[in-house]
Amino acid sequence: MAQELKRIDVLSFAIVLGLVGAVIGLIVGILTALLGAMLGSVTSAMGLSMGTAVGGLAIILSPVIFFLYGFIGGAIFAIIYNFVASKYKGIKIELK
Repeated sequence: MAQELKRIDVLSFAIVLGLVGAVIGLIVGILTALLGAMLGSVTSAMGLSMGTAVGGLAIILSPVIFFLYGFIGGAIFAIIYNFVASKYKGIKIELK
């Protein structure tokens, strides 16, 4: 039997999307750090070693930035969804 999703709790949805964003940000940060390490080894021969520092910083900052984007985006989505669902109909879902 199909049920209708009438409302999304804004805070819980925003937190979940923020956490998903943080995981994606961590993956991006690790990939950036690996790229930075590779570039660091190449540029260190030229006397530049910023690649490693930027890579390390990316592991810390990427999850935080992606969390914030996910949180804000999730909150905006839930607010808009709740408004539209109150005027029209919600998404039909089937639960077991």
